[in-house]
Amino acid sequence: MSIYFRVDGMEKLIKSIEELGKVPQKYVTSASRKAMTAVQKVSKEKAPYETGNLRKGIILRGEKSHSKGKKVYRIIFDPRMNDIFQKKSGKYGEVKGYYPVSQEYGYFSRSGNYIPGFRFVHKSFKQNTRNIESTIIGTMQTKIDAELRKAGLK
Repeated sequence: MSIYFRVDGMEKLIKSIEELGKVPQKYVTSASRKAMTAVQKVSKEKAPYETGNLRKGIILRGEKSHSKGKKVYRIIFDPRMNDIFQKKSGKYGEVKGYYPVSQEYGYFSRSGNYIPGFRFVHKSFKQNTRNIESTIIGTMQTKIDAELRKAGLK
């Protein structure tokens, strides 16, 4: 004996799932940007302050990806501020140092002593790892639930 079920709205369900399959990239982008904005804020707070240019120069840059459902944001130093950040010297004015990198990782002084860096970007990532994960997951859940409600599935 065979039992058959008829599900009302199955076409609507299939259509909604197909629509949901197209949407997640914008959700991934906004979720990862939201998480990285918090890290950027902490990095700016931890950055050494002398003139304020280092803090002003910390920005987020999204990487382009060909993989669907993936978005990576990096904390970088604004290339438009390179005239402030780059130390030029020598006969032809070649770049000898980059201020943000020397403040993050350290440098060797003229006497040969190593001056350790502040590691302000690294520390902000390390301290916010759980926050990054929970922000991405929470934002994705909220947006997908909203999409499912909009489609009438939940």
